[in-house]
Amino acid sequence: MVFSRYEQVEAHDGGVFDAFCARPDRESGPAILLFQEIFGINDNIRGLAERLAEAGYLTLAPDMFWRIEPRFERNDESGLADGMAMVQQLDWASAGADITSAFAHVLSMPECSGTVGGVGFCLGGTLTYVFATSTRVDGRGPDAAVSYYGSGIQQMLGQAGSIECPMMFHYGNRDPYIPEEQITAVEAAVKERPGVTIHRYDAGHAFSNWDAPSMYDKEAADLAWSRTLGFFADHL
Repeated sequence: MVFSRYEQVEAHDGGVFDAFCARPDRESGPAILLFQEIFGINDNIRGLAERLAEAGYLTLAPDMFWRIEPRFERNDESGLADGMAMVQQLDWASAGADITSAFAHVLSMPECSGTVGGVGFCLGGTLTYVFATSTRVDGRGPDAAVSYYGSGIQQMLGQAGSIECPMMFHYGNRDPYIPEEQITAVEAAVKERPGVTIHRYDAGHAFSNWDAPSMYDKEAADLAWSRTLGFFADHL
């Protein structure tokens, strides 16, 4: 059985933002921060949070657009332009601080046993990279991270040396937003980091998003998801 609710997270500079929470029916266990696509905390992200909870993880999906439009939500390709407009307004320094606030919040939750991973898709894939490379609470970072097709990572490759946890990357070989040379650049930047794995699929961008039919690729999505769950089982 999975239970869901919204948590209220205190921001470092004042204010409070929402985070969708899904939890399994047990007292405590490992937790995962789930980072949204450009469509916000929508049906796809809530569904993924519940799937992670079904797998045994306390899952928190923070609203990363709260400073622009709280609870922004679009549910398919028709919201692509709106989502892109939100990303253009995103302040990355504030976003990084909000990730830290969400990390501190989930660590403080009684349902969290103290082990925390992160996973994100599209925009969230880049946010997961930020989580792995620069988010620290009392000197500790995440215990594992999985990034799906983060198109902004290649602009942050200088931070790759700060990856301290096992990390997995998923990319589509036919992604119009992340050309092959950018994936190769990520591979080169992280190759010296222990516990880092990169998988490529014969798929396009957002291949895991079942709520965007023109992008969704079930075969690639199922394989990537099984690898993701296996990865978390090994490290959380």
